Amino acid sequence: MILFISDLHLSPRSPGATALFLRFLSGRARQAEALYILGDLFEVWVGDDIDDPYHNKITAALRAAADAGLKIFVMHGNRDFALGEQFATAAGIKLLSDPFDLTLPEWSFVLSHGDALCLDDHAYMTYRAKVRNPAWMEKMRAKPRFLRSLLGRYIRWRSGRRKRDHSYVYADLQPAATDDFLRDHGYCTFIHGHTHRPAKHDHIVDGIHVERWVLSDWHEDRGECLAWDGEALKREAILPEN
Repeated sequence: MILFISDLHLSPRSPGATALFLRFLSGRARQAEALYILGDLFEVWVGDDIDDPYHNKITAALRAAADAGLKIFVMHGNRDFALGEQFATAAGIKLLSDPFDLTLPEWSFVLSHGDALCLDDHAYMTYRAKVRNPAWMEKMRAKPRFLRSLLGRYIRWRSGRRKRDHSYVYADLQPAATDDFLRDHGYCTFIHGHTHRPAKHDHIVDGIHVERWVLSDWHEDRGECLAWDGEALKREAILPEN
């Protein structure tokens, strides 16, 4: 069994989602062979050296699950793009490139956070190009902790403002670019997050049927994982304890 999740946006301001994830890690996830987290595990991450009790608790929970035998893979999202090898070592996880080709004995998948294909959101693509630039990342990580903490506060403030604007919606993947992506990755089943629009899309690319599964974001009272049992993909709700 392999599980896929994304867009948890964990922070001290999301106690419900945090509780769901911690229970998921100590329970359902350990029934699987591997867990793939496809971006935005955290609401914000501005450096592995930012030491605080909340993020240390999440790191320790990941480590406990990994030590229990669960293979955990984490992909950078647009919020936690600064996750580094220090975090990976502490959490017992492996960081993935984006995109990542996952070839299993039964089937092949291509995994991505998904934001790289939202080409119609020009402002976001400009932002993404900046923060994913290795030179910018190196300069950011070299800044004092308090400045990076201020950057994190700004990112959270901007996110909160967007959430209060009920007219705001995440841009979707550009259709032509998505078809090119599927073609470039051998028509594999595509799994991604980012858009907060959980769905299964059927693409016909060069006459070939390709499935695209969009993962759900997590909320204070509900999460979701996508499970592969060797034959099919199925969504599973992650709910609070009764």
